[in-house]
Amino acid sequence: MTAVDLARTLPPIATGRALSQSIAVLDAVLSPDGYATYTFDRRWGPDQELASMSNGSGDEYSIAFTATGAFVRGFSHESTMSPYGDDDYRPWPGLVESVPAEFAEQVTEPAFSHEGHSGPFFTATVCLWRRHEDPCWQVGDIAFPAEEDPDGSAWLFDLLIDGTPEGYCAHASGNFEVSVDAADVRQVFEHRALTADLVRRINPDADLASLAEVLDTIGYPQAAASGGG
Repeated sequence: MTAVDLARTLPPIATGRALSQSIAVLDAVLSPDGYATYTFDRRWGPDQELASMSNGSGDEYSIAFTATGAFVRGFSHESTMSPYGDDDYRPWPGLVESVPAEFAEQVTEPAFSHEGHSGPFFTATVCLWRRHEDPCWQVGDIAFPAEEDPDGSAWLFDLLIDGTPEGYCAHASGNFEVSVDAADVRQVFEHRALTADLVRRINPDADLASLAEVLDTIGYPQAAASGGG
């Protein structure tokens, strides 16, 4: 799989945004210590929201939702396409040359960059974009290495590609070593208001009141702290 395949399988902007919020909520419930793998910030910048993934091992993605549309950046640190494979930390040929002007600031965004010997550089092995009027996701003209998943597209974005409660349950089992009921996950995927009872069913060690701030940051509906499910 490559970014070209990812462009064909990623959900539309609105669907991806809602799914990103749901995944961030579930990760927050399962990570009361605040170190969630998936996060969402509806106030990331002026008229911008950000969905993020960071696995703590140097692999990450960012999806910036803007007034124009959405910009996707993924970074698989062991990928052959990593800018660390170039002495000058240049992006893989074709990765960003076709990025439209509306998303140019994302390519130079400090949050999407690492520091090199001559300054910051765009840290990405995957780059896609989609304006609201575009019929599909766009990707540059790239000659990919002859490898399986050469840019990390398949595994970096697996939850968004899968898009099912069962897919998140598998993530919870692998990352948190817990068993989560798909029916409870489905309620969050459907953006039903989070209740104290639902939170406890997902994670008995979490409580709705302590999640108020992160839920506000995500922009996810919540019931009163004393509510039932």
